[in-house]
Amino acid sequence: MFESIESTLYPIVCNINTYLSNYILVFLLLGVGLWYSIKTRFVQLRCFKEGWNSVFGNLSLRGKKHDSGMSSFQALATAIAAQVGTGNIVGASGAILTGGPGAIFWMWIIAFLGMATIYAEATLAQETRIVEKDGNVKGGPVYYITTAFKGGFGKFLAGFFAVAITLALGFFGCMVQSNSIGSTMQTAFGVPSWIVGIVLVAICAFIFLGGVQRLASVTEKVVPIMAAIFLLGGLIVLIVRIKYVPATIGMIFKYAFQPQAIIGGGFGYAIKTAISQGAKRGLFSNEAGMGSTPHAHAMAKVKHPHDQGVVAMVGVFIDTFVVLTMTALVVISTLYAGNGPLAHGAVEGINKADMAQLAFSSVFGSTGGSVFVAICLFFFAFSTILSWNFFGKLNVQYLFGKKATVVYSVLGVVFIFLGSCLSNDLVWELSDLFNQLMVIPNALALLALSALVVRAAKGSK
Repeated sequence: MFESIESTLYPIVCNINTYLSNYILVFLLLGVGLWYSIKTRFVQLRCFKEGWNSVFGNLSLRGKKHDSGMSSFQALATAIAAQVGTGNIVGASGAILTGGPGAIFWMWIIAFLGMATIYAEATLAQETRIVEKDGNVKGGPVYYITTAFKGGFGKFLAGFFAVAITLALGFFGCMVQSNSIGSTMQTAFGVPSWIVGIVLVAICAFIFLGGVQRLASVTEKVVPIMAAIFLLGGLIVLIVRIKYVPATIGMIFKYAFQPQAIIGGGFGYAIKTAISQGAKRGLFSNEAGMGSTPHAHAMAKVKHPHDQGVVAMVGVFIDTFVVLTMTALVVISTLYAGNGPLAHGAVEGINKADMAQLAFSSVFGSTGGSVFVAICLFFFAFSTILSWNFFGKLNVQYLFGKKATVVYSVLGVVFIFLGSCLSNDLVWELSDLFNQLMVIPNALALLALSALVVRAAKGSK
């Protein structure tokens, strides 16, 4: 029965996703990012140093405890935990496999413009957040959507967004992340995926029960450590493959404009595929414009909304230009450059799920590569699950009240467990679908409230 449902739904969802990513998502992401880049006088360049200094000037893995909300760094760590996940390894590999190495170039373009977009998201999250009498902070896209559009239309858009993010991240997204953990752990260590699922559920449930403060405490420690481990491993691979690095970088730029040379088909089809893969996987990775990370940035205790806006930009930079780019360089330098196994395009037997393991195994050995990717992916995906569950919880609370969050939490851990045991392409596609649907109401609100963002940017240093 389930196989029949999947076989029916899968092509339908794929077709919808293709249309959204090719004709709506690209234009919305590029349009909003370009709009805010111009309106804020390229805040991503002008204020990047300010944001960098705010993040790393007083970096500490032991943040001060807060009665409510988070510190600015804790909010960023929670946002990066959501951003840096499976998309940075499996998603980036899939984009390269489908759209060629040139897809990474379009990811960079999306990310550069996305830095202005996420500045707007974080700023608006701060501007429209609600601090209750007990100190509890509520904020995120549903609040700036209803600020932008009054009456029934605003409530409809906010409700649409809340439902989409709950399904996209809280349920299907967490399934995708836990599936990546289960499959890589089984491959690397031989541990049955269902056992991995039970352990994962237990750890997640413990953190969920601790609320915002426990989540913030975990993410501020896990995020810097996991990034450092992955970057160190990637750097070792690039040092060993140093003679192929120039060719690797060249392939990214060459195949951005000549993708047909490696993925086949006519120029029009190939360039559309490369750009759409860059946009879709870029969105899944850095989440700029999607409306997920503003939930974390709304919690930050800062003097001015602009202060968290520039911090948010650093999150996109780290996610795409540092972590994801490292994945891309490792994959391309080992599997494409130097007449690698994918030098002439995709081949049967190599898929997006095992590309990273193959890439690292070329230097670390078969066992070493599998173990390294499994460990990195565990931290990446685990931290993403924590943040995504939290974002979904906030929107369930908006829709149905605090009592509904108990039911949501139970369903959330069930989806996490099922994801660790089941491999399902339909779940990936459904996650992509609702990710993309989130963009529409979020982007409309961002455009409608540009005056608020510009005012905040003009008040910057």
